Amino acid sequence: MKLKVLPIVLTAVVSAVLLFGGWFIYRQVAVQSPIEKMVTQYDGVNSVQLTINRNDVQMKLDLKPNVDLGRLVQYIHREGQNLIGSRALKLDVVDHSNEALENWWGDAMFTVAQAMENKQYAEITPTLSKMATGGIQVNTAMDDNNVYVSLRDGEASKFIILPRVPGQIGVWPNA
Repeated sequence: MKLKVLPIVLTAVVSAVLLFGGWFIYRQVAVQSPIEKMVTQYDGVNSVQLTINRNDVQMKLDLKPNVDLGRLVQYIHREGQNLIGSRALKLDVVDHSNEALENWWGDAMFTVAQAMENKQYAEITPTLSKMATGGIQVNTAMDDNNVYVSLRDGEASKFIILPRVPGQIGVWPNA
């Protein structure tokens, strides 16, 4: 029996296109779009860009200055649990900082790093609140994985996510 190459190749190509195309459409329609819609409906979220992998969901968020990052993360975990499943949630927040916020955070970093290293998380909020001067507003929150620090100076904002895992601590963004 002689096999014909063209029908075999065409069958393989059509099968691959259907399989991978179907998987792409499923992921887009059943997972990615609902997560994007859920997050953008949250008050204060300008936009979200998603990357969904086997083990994690990466979100690049563009937020308005008045957003409570801790509550947003709680909302994403609560409302998106069925869509995210067991994947880890990794957030990256677009920086809309100004020089005053950068200088203020530079002064506050040592105190926050010390509290994080000593696992004295309760010290972070009162310490940062005492340091907040010149119109800078500070909001902090914490969950099982991270400490969230939101800084606001008028229309400028800076959001810092500090991991609570020992050895991975870093008070510099993307550290």
